[in-house]
Amino acid sequence: MEYRDDFAHGGLTYLNNASTSPMPHASIRAVSEFLSEYSCSGPDSEKSADMIEKLFGSVRSKISSMINCRPAELVMTQSVTDGVNAVASGLGGGSRTIVRGMEHEHHANLYPWVRAGQLHSLPIDGDGFFEMADLEREAVPGTRLVALSHALYNTGAILPVEGAGRLLRGRGVPYFVDSAQTTGSTDLVDVEKIGCDFMAFNGSKWLCGPMGTGVFYCRASSARLLEPVSVGGDSAELGPGCQLRHKEMPDRFQAGFRNYAGLAGLDASLGYIMRVGLGRVRARVSSLADALRQELSSVPGVSLLGPPDPALRTSIVPFTVEGREPQDIVSEMQRRHGIVLAVRETGERKVVRASPHIFNTEEEMARTARLLR
Repeated sequence: MEYRDDFAHGGLTYLNNASTSPMPHASIRAVSEFLSEYSCSGPDSEKSADMIEKLFGSVRSKISSMINCRPAELVMTQSVTDGVNAVASGLGGGSRTIVRGMEHEHHANLYPWVRAGQLHSLPIDGDGFFEMADLEREAVPGTRLVALSHALYNTGAILPVEGAGRLLRGRGVPYFVDSAQTTGSTDLVDVEKIGCDFMAFNGSKWLCGPMGTGVFYCRASSARLLEPVSVGGDSAELGPGCQLRHKEMPDRFQAGFRNYAGLAGLDASLGYIMRVGLGRVRARVSSLADALRQELSSVPGVSLLGPPDPALRTSIVPFTVEGREPQDIVSEMQRRHGIVLAVRETGERKVVRASPHIFNTEEEMARTARLLR
């Protein structure tokens, strides 16, 4: 049972990793050990300050290696939503903000842009893909920002973010990517290849870290495009005449305390995922998703959604069952059988979503389909 015994899962068949993943035992221990050592060192002492500095350095080093950026371009947050709002509320410039699919997009990567105003939507097909020609037509010079999800939370479609980046760089249009569904589950997150100015993801999905941990990537050359939405002694200082001066990256966007215990757990989870290897993670979760799709395809009344091409999707498996409400299916599967699925929406349609991670097994895929049958 490769990987499974490394995780705290309570015996459940847990298939909701696109929301939040269980943590490895080692990460849970890391949180506990940090809290104990931090307290015993004196929470406000030179020794604890040194612990925190080393922790930040370790987390930033691992993430920078994972997504191909400089450690100083990484701001620790508590969620994807924090990163989206840092850009949506801090960016000046033009009036046009472009997303794709509007209500087909995840709320965290839609509502902040709606509030920013002047929103333009790219039309999409049934899986959530847009045409590059539509982006080319909409992203005129002077556009405030283009915001895309790297992969979709509802259909699992992997969007052409690298092609979009090449187009937008040529036009000088700022570019934000939500990589919550690809960082940790694929080896596709490379900010240099994607060419984005900003990116956000959290630690508690595919990276298997604690809740309340997240990362905001801000390209060093793009930091001056944003006015920090919060300010404090850690992020700014007073100059002559009581003029407020923001510090350099990453302190510029990191006002106040962070979730240090959570970062200790995230550091351990990052180490675990990197030891497995992102290529092996991608191969494993894709294999499990394909096995589940194969099993479900033979169940009467089940309709599978998402891109037919495995290379264009993550391990998210969305489906409907004829004559049954998705919420009823999810509730019954968990209550009666200990199988945790989720209800999500693609526009106005509700679907059941399964999302296996590396600790899941082929036997669990077969059992899930058998019980649905």
